[in-house]
Amino acid sequence: MSSNGTPLVELRDMQKTFGGIKAVDHVTIDVNPGEVVGVLGHNGAGKSVLMKMLSGAIQRDGGEIYINGEKAVINNPRDARRYNIETIYQTLALADNLDAASNLFLGREIVSATGMLDDNAMEAETRTIMHRLNPNFRRFSTPVSGLSGGQRQSVAIARAVYFNAKILIMDEPTAALGPHETKMVADLIQELKRDGIGIFLIDHDIHQVKNLCDRANVMKNGQLVGTVKVDEVTEDDMLGMIIAGKNPPNAVPGPGALS
Repeated sequence: MSSNGTPLVELRDMQKTFGGIKAVDHVTIDVNPGEVVGVLGHNGAGKSVLMKMLSGAIQRDGGEIYINGEKAVINNPRDARRYNIETIYQTLALADNLDAASNLFLGREIVSATGMLDDNAMEAETRTIMHRLNPNFRRFSTPVSGLSGGQRQSVAIARAVYFNAKILIMDEPTAALGPHETKMVADLIQELKRDGIGIFLIDHDIHQVKNLCDRANVMKNGQLVGTVKVDEVTEDDMLGMIIAGKNPPNAVPGPGALS
């Protein structure tokens, strides 16, 4: 929570229907500054749709979004960015043929007084932010297609942080990464937490949620089963929530919990 006890982000009673199917059915979750909150469940559980409503990629049918206790108006991704919300999709949305600096400033390039692209300034800024987030990053002139998965994540995260993200939505950030690359991403997330950034992490990998998150929200059939502190539950507890909608004793139950 913030110093006055208010969540950084609160999604209240969020609703979305597609063709009569309730993809998100009255879901309420929140995240605090410097906290990583998992949103997990099977494919079709509603977790991605819920987060896309926060990012502005999908317009909600009902519910409200509050940022630092103030009601937010988010109807598109541009609105979300005004609230310092950035999304790092699993595909990362990087231009493979461009280097780190060109990707960092893609669409928001630094221009000199003469109206020309200031490549030196963009590279210097990229080196500064990458040194803070990933001091081992050295391949500044390499097209990102030649980078490892963890290094590509570093570039995508640096882009969000450089442009003053306070709220990050991360979609399966360690998917298809090896142990070393996964640790690199975990270290990046710890750095973001120290900066007070609130992170929603979409995943279906219980092991990674246990490793990376402070709390976890489990969704099933569009509803919230429950919310748990990950250090108070086992992976089997969370598996039971995902598969059967059954909460462990110390969960905060949601409408989708098995009665």
